[in-house]
Amino acid sequence: LADECGGPDRALAAATDVTVWEDNERLAAAALERFGAIDVVFANAGFGCKRSFTNDGDSPEHWRDMVLTNVLGCAYTIRATVDAVKAARGHILLTSSVAGRVALPGSLYSSTKWAVTGMGQSLRGELTGSGVRVTLIEPGMVDTPFFDDRPRQPLRLPAAGVVERNVELALDARVDVPRGFAVADGDDAGHLRLIRVAGKRRR
Repeated sequence: LADECGGPDRALAAATDVTVWEDNERLAAAALERFGAIDVVFANAGFGCKRSFTNDGDSPEHWRDMVLTNVLGCAYTIRATVDAVKAARGHILLTSSVAGRVALPGSLYSSTKWAVTGMGQSLRGELTGSGVRVTLIEPGMVDTPFFDDRPRQPLRLPAAGVVERNVELALDARVDVPRGFAVADGDDAGHLRLIRVAGKRRR
């Protein structure tokens, strides 16, 4: 992947378990050593589980790993990089989900994404006036191995260019969004801007 991104002069690959604080510290330090600054952070690690809180669902061990990855991993990523991003007056992007806006029946995964949505809003409030932008990306279902076992009543979206176009939107609000996305963004004054996809309405 690092080669695809331009090789060692432009990309750094570092194995990282986001649920381990020291791994996050090492990754941030390696990025600062190689590039001198951290301008943009994209907290995207996560995975899901079967929809059920009963014994028909996944094991408690699976739940624990998912919650730690989806929630604590996101918080650790922020903590390890936020000072550098503030110094660069940069941008923090968090992957939440439509499931972090609409509670899915029996879904602990949905609950973790509500946590990420709240985390993004809390972070935006804390960083108001710092020059740092905070963006929540909230896609629905996309065509990736994440959904090898497709749930009933999925949130459907077009697959092509989904994440790439939403990251572009977060970095440049002039980019159009595919139907089915809600991207919440804020400015330095802490004002919330909601770019809705149904009808492509902006405010």
